[in-house]
Amino acid sequence: METQPRRQFLATAALAGAALAAAPALGLEAGKRPATLKVGLVGCGGRGNGAIRDFQAAAKILGIPVEVTAVGDAFEDAAKRTAQGLGLPADRAFGGFDNYRKVIASGCDFVVMATPPAFRPLHFAAAVEAGKHCFIEKPVCVDPVGARAMLASGEKAKAKGLGVVAGTQRRHQAAYLLNKARIDAGAIGPIRGGTVHWNGTVPWIKRRNQGESDASYLARNWLNFTEISGDHIVEQHVHNIDVALWFIGRPPISAVGYGARARRETGNMFDFFSVDFDFGQGVHIHSQCRQITGTWSRVGEQFTGATGEAFGGGRVAGTKVDVPEVKLESDNPYVQEHVALIKSVLAGKPLNETQAVTESTLAAIMARISAYTGDIVRWDDLLKNEKSPYYGLACKPSAEDFEKGAVTLPEEKPPVPGKA
Repeated sequence: METQPRRQFLATAALAGAALAAAPALGLEAGKRPATLKVGLVGCGGRGNGAIRDFQAAAKILGIPVEVTAVGDAFEDAAKRTAQGLGLPADRAFGGFDNYRKVIASGCDFVVMATPPAFRPLHFAAAVEAGKHCFIEKPVCVDPVGARAMLASGEKAKAKGLGVVAGTQRRHQAAYLLNKARIDAGAIGPIRGGTVHWNGTVPWIKRRNQGESDASYLARNWLNFTEISGDHIVEQHVHNIDVALWFIGRPPISAVGYGARARRETGNMFDFFSVDFDFGQGVHIHSQCRQITGTWSRVGEQFTGATGEAFGGGRVAGTKVDVPEVKLESDNPYVQEHVALIKSVLAGKPLNETQAVTESTLAAIMARISAYTGDIVRWDDLLKNEKSPYYGLACKPSAEDFEKGAVTLPEEKPPVPGKA
């Protein structure tokens, strides 16, 4: 990792956006039903293909046809496969690390972003600059510099009246929404502590092909490199950490954690993390995540309150409270999040989830830095304290490096606490 000044990063992101055409007048008008919803897709992997189908399903629920204006991916063959599956001509499929620019310029009103998280700050800045409503997959960055850039773009989106919904789908899931309402109504009293966990296996690995460039290998095997995915505590466990921030109602003030690598076969990430999040006011959350094949799996959240306990979107044991019924258009939270985005935009009251998803991502990054270094890391170290050694932490290679062709493969060795 290298340090990059905040102003330099934000200036780079702004220039990338400025290189696009000035923000067009959207073909959407509040209170009026559009003839079609025009959407572009950036990132044609498994999640991207799923997300564009979810957008289509959401529009179908609302009774509005969808036109996919273009799809893009770093790998042109992946973009063309997705285009074919969507019934698009090949000339609406763009490859290369600048593909997002072409998708954004394709006449869409919405952009679905499902690239590896290291690319999100740059792509999001460009989409907001061009006046697009955005669906941004989680997590949304891999370092503190990227997090601050996301927050800045989120504020710009708010000023422009743009909708932004994130892929933290538990916030659009009936069971979680109901339990959040129960907790807010006092069902378990003030939250005093709890645990959040995602213990599973490595989703996949990709071996390096003979003669393959560093950029291609990193982009294909992105899940296993911290610089591109953020490590699995950020890429995957962010879901559970997000629930903690959401239910408690504020971000943690510090993190102390540890972890190690035992069996991972590629990349430079840890296999497991154990982290104590201090939320202040005596509230501590234990975060536990692991990706080791052949081990016990557990995914979920548990919170202990002054008078009871709650299990994420599951059982609540405490005081019976009356809360409004949760009514959603879809039982599928992956579809419902797109319904919420589209409805909010058409109603002229666009949702903006940038801050929430960025804070959850940054909490996971804070925990990762603590585990990698063996140091206590404070929230203000990443957002306010410019003298902190972690404030300017920026993973390399960056999204800009991929566009410039200046990518060098990081060492496939994990950090050593006390020396990192």
